[in-house]
Amino acid sequence: MPDTVVQERSRIEDRIVRYADLEPCYDAFIDTRTPGSDKKENFTIIGPGVSENPNQHVHIAEPHGFNIGGARQPPRCTNSQHSHQTVEVFYVHTGQWRFDLGEHADDAQICLGPGDLISIPTNVFRGFTNTGESDGFLWAVLGGDDPGHVLWAPKVFDMARDYGLLLLEDGMLIDINKGEKVPAGKAVMPVTTEAQVAALDVFSNAQLEACVIRSGASVNFGPFNTIKGVRETELIGPKPIDWSHGFTLNEIEIEASATIPSHRMQVADVYFVQTGKIIVSIDDEKTILTAGDTITFPVGTRRSFTNANDVAARIVAVRGGDKNPEIEWI
Repeated sequence: MPDTVVQERSRIEDRIVRYADLEPCYDAFIDTRTPGSDKKENFTIIGPGVSENPNQHVHIAEPHGFNIGGARQPPRCTNSQHSHQTVEVFYVHTGQWRFDLGEHADDAQICLGPGDLISIPTNVFRGFTNTGESDGFLWAVLGGDDPGHVLWAPKVFDMARDYGLLLLEDGMLIDINKGEKVPAGKAVMPVTTEAQVAALDVFSNAQLEACVIRSGASVNFGPFNTIKGVRETELIGPKPIDWSHGFTLNEIEIEASATIPSHRMQVADVYFVQTGKIIVSIDDEKTILTAGDTITFPVGTRRSFTNANDVAARIVAVRGGDKNPEIEWI
C-alpha cells in the first residue's frame, strides 16, 4: 500500500506527538540525581502530568480530562517509591519491567512485558524498574486534568538532599547545585511522616495481580469489534479493572489492509500505536503513524484508521468517561 501522507505541517500534525519527537526531561523529579534513578526520562505528552520541574516541555497542553505521559529508562534504572492523587495506568510499549509496591518496595511485586497493562490505584506507594537488557518505554495515563503532586517515600527525600535537590510544598523542585534558592514566601516540603505512610494501603501480590491485564488476555469486546478484520477489547472499564478512572482504555488490533471507517465521537479520545503502521485521517487530512506515536482527535471530528502494512497492527485507545462512548458512523 502506498504511503500517501501530507507533506507539509498541517492541522493533523498539531494533534500528533511522534515517538521520534518526544522531548525528555531528565530532572523531572526529586529522585533524578539518586544513583540508580538518575538516567530516567520523563515525558508529558498531553497535559502537565505530575512533573516537579516547571521547565518540563508539555507537548500538547489542551485539557482532555486525563493526562498522557511516558517513562523511558535504561536497564536497572528505577523510579522511586511514590503515591499519586489520581489513578495511574501504564501500558508497556517496550522492555521488561518490575513494579514494586510499599514504602520499601517489598509489599508486592509483579513483572510486565510489552502489551501488558497495569492500573495502580491511589493511596499506595509504587515504584518500577526496567529489568530488561535494553531501554524500555512505558506509555502512561493519569486521571484528571490536574493529577496533583506526588507523595514520596521518606527515604527519597533523604537521598535527594544528599544530591542537592529540594522539593517545595507547591511541587516545585529546587536545584541547590545550580545555585537555586527557595523563593521568598515558599516552604520546603516536609518529609513524609509515619502517619502519612500508615494511612496508605498495603497490597498483596494477589491484589496487585488484579490490577493487571496481560497482553491478549481480555475477552471484553469494544465497539469496533463488529468491523471485519478488527478486534477491539476493553482493558479498563469491565472487571477486573472496573473502578472509576474517568476514562476507558481499549486495545484494537487491525488486520492487514483492514479499515475502521469514518466516524465521530463526542468525547476526548487519544490513540497510541503499539505495533505496525496506520493511516489516520482527520476530516480531509491524512497521515501515517508508526510504533510509539500518539494522536489526539478534536471532539466531534470525522476520523478513520487503515492498516498500512501487510501484518496486523495494534493500537491503544483512551476515551473520556467511564463507559465506551456512542459512535456516529458516517
